[in-house]
Amino acid sequence: MIVYNVTCNVENPMANEWLEWMKTVHIPEVMATGCFVENKILKLHNPETDDEGINYAIQYTCDSIETLERYRSEFGPGLQAKTLEKYGNKVLAYRSVLEIIE
Repeated sequence: MIVYNVTCNVENPMANEWLEWMKTVHIPEVMATGCFVENKILKLHNPETDDEGINYAIQYTCDSIETLERYRSEFGPGLQAKTLEKYGNKVLAYRSVLEIIE
């Protein structure tokens, strides 16, 4: 199994609104692509940087690296553009790919 992890730093004043949008709009759109079998929203706790924004990790699980690559080529750019259009540089995202070993 493959985990597509999107870590986001969200400016404090808009964190609640962004999180609600993620739950009701963005994540359902990602899941509707059919590429992922589950998702999780995690909040990172780091007192040293909490005043610089709130950090979340959104994790999407898929069956194979090929499925992830299909998502990244067919769907990812459009969905990322929608997020960028809505939030601009108030949300910074870093993406990583992990493989579940056990």
